[in-house]
Amino acid sequence: MSKKPISFGKIKFSLPTTTSTAEQNEEANTSGFGTFGRTPIQEQTKDIDEIAEDLESQHVQEVMGIKNFGKKAKNFDIEEMMMRARQAAQEAAKKKAVEDEEKAKEIIENSSAKDDDDDDEDLIGPPLPPGLVEEDEDIIGPPVPEALKKADDKTKGEDSYDELSGSDDEDDAGPEKKIPNSHEVQMLHGSKAVVALAVDPSGARLATGSIDYDVSFWDFAGMDASMRSFRTLQPCENHPIKCLQYSATGDAILVVSGAAQAKVLDRDGFESLECVKGDQYITDMAKTKGHTASLNSGCWHPHIREEFMTCAQDATLRLWLTDNPRHHKAVIKPRQQGGLKTNPTACTFSRDGNTVACGCFDGSIQMWDHRKSFVNTSQVIRSAHQKQTEITSVVYSYLGNNLASRSNDDTLKLWDLRATKQPLNVFDNLFSRYEQTDCGFSPDDAMVFTGESLQKGQDVGRLLFYNTKTFKKVTQIEVSKSHVIKAVWHAKLNQIFVGCGNGVVKCYYDQKKSLRGAKLCIVKTHRKKQSSDVVSSQQIITPHALPLFRQEKLRTNKKKMEKDRLDPIKSRRPDLPITSGQGGRVAASGSTLSSFVIRNLGLSKRVDDDQDPREAILKFAKDAEENPFWVAPAYKKTQPKPIFQGDDDDGPSDAKKQKT
Repeated sequence: MSKKPISFGKIKFSLPTTTSTAEQNEEANTSGFGTFGRTPIQEQTKDIDEIAEDLESQHVQEVMGIKNFGKKAKNFDIEEMMMRARQAAQEAAKKKAVEDEEKAKEIIENSSAKDDDDDDEDLIGPPLPPGLVEEDEDIIGPPVPEALKKADDKTKGEDSYDELSGSDDEDDAGPEKKIPNSHEVQMLHGSKAVVALAVDPSGARLATGSIDYDVSFWDFAGMDASMRSFRTLQPCENHPIKCLQYSATGDAILVVSGAAQAKVLDRDGFESLECVKGDQYITDMAKTKGHTASLNSGCWHPHIREEFMTCAQDATLRLWLTDNPRHHKAVIKPRQQGGLKTNPTACTFSRDGNTVACGCFDGSIQMWDHRKSFVNTSQVIRSAHQKQTEITSVVYSYLGNNLASRSNDDTLKLWDLRATKQPLNVFDNLFSRYEQTDCGFSPDDAMVFTGESLQKGQDVGRLLFYNTKTFKKVTQIEVSKSHVIKAVWHAKLNQIFVGCGNGVVKCYYDQKKSLRGAKLCIVKTHRKKQSSDVVSSQQIITPHALPLFRQEKLRTNKKKMEKDRLDPIKSRRPDLPITSGQGGRVAASGSTLSSFVIRNLGLSKRVDDDQDPREAILKFAKDAEENPFWVAPAYKKTQPKPIFQGDDDDGPSDAKKQKT
């Protein structure tokens, strides 16, 4: 009998007793903390399972006549498969390396032989350098896994990202290579300063506004190399245009002028709506329906296609809906530090449309949450710029983390919206004369740009680009010999449109990096229309045509005019005057009263208008005296016989006749 060992957890102590060798082996295996690797018990259980499966299959075969139900799932050894794949890859890589080395040697030998034979003969493709062949000899595995292997090797300390992806030429040369300014096109708006510029989201049309009250529309698909606008109009009569912007869908354009009423035009320039004007005698601006003073700026909501915003000199911002232009949607009243009202000079929406921002005349930048009521501000930068100077532009970055503001205090400031106590950087010595001088971000937010007005002694207006990371000036573009006011970098076209103080609009683009836009116009030539004064109808000449239907060929216009002059119908000749009574208008029915009466009564078939009417009546006097029919028989019995004085009778002299 063996005694029971004393155990505490896995720690066991066996008393010295006489036991068999099997029991000693079992105690050795079970005592202590265990063993590493497979235990003999597991191997035995594996053999027992295989025997049990064989017995079960034999039993099924005896009873049902089949061995098993379906095939048994195969077991894969992943480590063994990986080892085989690694060996195959290494062999293939070595084989490929040897083949590449042989090809490189052949190319080098052939090229050297050709160079020796004829130095003027050109090579087809550049020869491989000898250093590349030596490096290929040491490569084990395909090139991409080798690069990954180098990336994982920490001892070499190389940048794996540059090896795998490669660095572009643009990144190596700097951000100035991203600016599309290799080519330029000039468009002439007028003679006054272009202070408003807008490009639709698709990049098909451009709208320019000036202080000469005109708005010009430019269609890139329809223009030729002459670069002329297809429509120019004055939507706001005698008010200068201050701001233009296309809606998010591009089917409408907002026109902000010096008037108190903003207008919305359709894509072709026809007026769609006009905002209502407020009552200027109401003190509380929230109680009136619209602006009561001159507008300063305006913009569309980036996502809500029917909503837009305007700001004016009545110290309010107003949100509008195109469905109801007779009343504003909401009113925002910015305030100074002490609570007094201040005029907003520039306004904008954030890229996501959740924030409304404006720059005020007191030098502050104020922001409101668009999803809440506009009573309290969500963020305020009080001393953003110098007081009593217009903040001409406020622009959000594409990512929405930064904000750029331009002011007439000759500065451009870059802000981080997560910490607005101090600006990230101040770019100074940027003179500005106009209230519409703007700024903007590049499409990748790597640069910020703005225009500069001319000072005394300067000759060329510049467009300046600054790096948003290092805050250094990247480059500058000398635009024209005038002020640079507006600048728009269209992300879809990758083209920059600049409005100048002399009425010129310039478009900068790159032949390789830019798309459509001005590139569509420069390849088209202007064709002058051939205008003809006389439009001649096409003549069909037939050899057997009758003279009645034959058309005369008039070689010159003079002969044609002379012939038409002789035609009374074509020349519209008036009626000729009556001369003798025959052939005229009145002579057709008788030139005298007697001929007219006789002809109408039918008493005479022919009337001689030349005879004397007295002679015609006295012709019947003798016949009437001899054979009276009407008068004499009626008075024959009662009337005395008439006695007529003869010519020879001497009678009393006439009393009225003067005596001689």
